[in-house]
Amino acid sequence: MLAMSFLTPVLVSLLCLLIGFLALRSRETETETGADPHGGQSKPWVDQDLQDDSQAKTKDNGEGEWMDLSTQEDVAHLPFSLERHDEEQMLHRSQRFYALMNQRRSVRFFSPEPVPREVIHNVVRTAGTAPSGAHTEPWTFVVVSNPDIKHRVRLIVEEEEEVNYRQRMGDKWVNDLAPLKTNWIKEYLDVAPYLILVFKQVYGNLPDSKKMTHYYNEISVSIACGILLAALQNAGLVTVTSTPLNCGPRLRLLLKRPANEKLLMLLPVGYPAKDATVPDLKRKPLHDILVHI
Repeated sequence: MLAMSFLTPVLVSLLCLLIGFLALRSRETETETGADPHGGQSKPWVDQDLQDDSQAKTKDNGEGEWMDLSTQEDVAHLPFSLERHDEEQMLHRSQRFYALMNQRRSVRFFSPEPVPREVIHNVVRTAGTAPSGAHTEPWTFVVVSNPDIKHRVRLIVEEEEEVNYRQRMGDKWVNDLAPLKTNWIKEYLDVAPYLILVFKQVYGNLPDSKKMTHYYNEISVSIACGILLAALQNAGLVTVTSTPLNCGPRLRLLLKRPANEKLLMLLPVGYPAKDATVPDLKRKPLHDILVHI
C-alpha cells in the first residue's frame, strides 16, 4: 500500500502531462488544417509563400506601416492584341526558338572582351517583363562591372564555397558534383565583364515609409531569372547559374542593398573564352518530361 500511495501522485502527474500534450497536438493539428480551435469561422489554408509577409506583420516592431492594397484605385484595362501566326509559322518559330535555347550551356570559361552596356541593360529590361504576384515586381538586378567590386565578390564567394565543399555540403553532394569538375575556385568572377546579382524583395519599401506585401516573391523572381537566361542566350552571351550558399548577407552588405532584399542568384555574363569547354551532358527526351493528358 505504501508503494501504491507513493506511485499514485507520480502516475497522476504523468497522466496530466500526457493529456496536456495530446490536447496541444490536437490544437496544432486544427490550426494546420484550418480549423478554428475556438469554434469560430475556420481560416482557409494559406500557401507557405503567402504566409511570410502576414507573419512579418505580426512581428513588426512598429518601424513602418504595411500598405493596404485594397484601398488603391482599380487598375485600368486596355485592349490587348498579339500578332497571330499561321500554323506553319508557329511550328517554324517554335522549332527555331527551341534550337536556340538547346544551345544554352552553363559556361565557366569567359573572355574578358567587353560587352556593350546597353545589351546588358536590354536583357535586364527583358527579365523585368516577367509576371509577378499582384504585379509587385519583387526583383532587383545588380549589375557589377567594376573590377575591384567583382574581385571582392569573388573573395566572399570563394571563402564561403570552400567551407561549403569541405564541411557543409556533405560527401554525397560533393561526390555528385565531382564528374562536373567544379570546386570553390571561381576565377570567372574576375574574368567575366559583368556579374548580375539577382535579389528577391521579400517586401517592398515605399517612399512614405510603408511596406508592401510581395506575394510569391521567390517564384516571381525565379520566373524573371528564366527569362533573363533566354535573353542572354538570344543576345549571344553565356553565363552559369549559381546560388552562392551562405554568401547572401555579406554580398548584400557589399553592394549596399536594403534589408528587404535577399540574394537569389549570381550570374557571370560575357562571351565564352576561345578555349571554353563544357561537360558533355545530354538532356532528357521529350517523353521523359512531358505528360500530355
